[in-house]
Amino acid sequence: MKHITILVPNEAVLASISDPRYMFTAVNGFLEAAGKAPMFHVQLAGLSPEVRLNNGVFTVHTDLLIQDIKKTDLIFIPALSGDLKQSLEINKAFLPWIVDQYKNGAEVASLCIGAFLLAATGLLNGKECSSHWQTANEFRSMFPEVTLVDGRIITEEDGLYSSGGANSYWNLLVYLVEKYANRETAILASKVFAVEIDRKSQSPFIMFTGQKKHEDEPIKNAQEFIEHNVADKISVEDLALKYAIGKRHFERRFKKATNNTPVEYIQRVKIEAAKKHFETSSKNVNEVMYDVGYSDTKSFRSVFKKITGLSPIDYRNRYNRAAVVE
Repeated sequence: MKHITILVPNEAVLASISDPRYMFTAVNGFLEAAGKAPMFHVQLAGLSPEVRLNNGVFTVHTDLLIQDIKKTDLIFIPALSGDLKQSLEINKAFLPWIVDQYKNGAEVASLCIGAFLLAATGLLNGKECSSHWQTANEFRSMFPEVTLVDGRIITEEDGLYSSGGANSYWNLLVYLVEKYANRETAILASKVFAVEIDRKSQSPFIMFTGQKKHEDEPIKNAQEFIEHNVADKISVEDLALKYAIGKRHFERRFKKATNNTPVEYIQRVKIEAAKKHFETSSKNVNEVMYDVGYSDTKSFRSVFKKITGLSPIDYRNRYNRAAVVE
């Protein structure tokens, strides 16, 4: 029987504690209904017997304290809430325990912005990680040695798992059911919980907001210029000249400040503008393409799909109820 430990940190999001517990106890029920033995022993573990969440609105009673667990097979780190630096500080006692359990053979899965607590262990240094797109800039600033992967729902490396934002962690739960049980049980779980199995991208949900929490004023001005001139064709050379910075130096400073190259930033700003057109207007693909400064259909479609994971038509049809299929 596999031992699953769901941590109950202070400032945790309640659903990301209860949902993995619900999933794996339900899988035990599926197995028993099929005449098979249950596979999972699921426990909630914390730093104290009771953990108050949401300013005391909810109280979670843990099954045991982390120091009472000698060995486990899979650890879930739920999403955190509130000020993330403060959340990490009040939960730092979890960190050495997670590291010790990982070194002792346990796998570790973070749900949504539980990735911050996993990254704080140092176990993700030099590795890839998924998290919620909304806190991506803060994550990169706090953990520069971790490669945050935009768009991907599930990231797995060396027994460390992470999931994308919000409800996308259900895909990771189903994925782990398949790994620890089998494909048949995972399909059943996906149907019971109405989870689209094998969904790999959260790109269609990402809203790009440029990283401006830096002190490089010329780069910040360049960002604002790009955002205010979406319809124009802007080159890196033009920007470097406008702000009187050598091209190579400008590119290095821009990347350091924003975590994007100038070309990536220009593309993402234009595609974000295109997404809003598709969501709210009746314009066709070519009209939107021209509105955001593209003149080559193939190039526009390629960049749009690279960033959102969908073609322009598919994106429009998904988010605009009045859209007419071309």
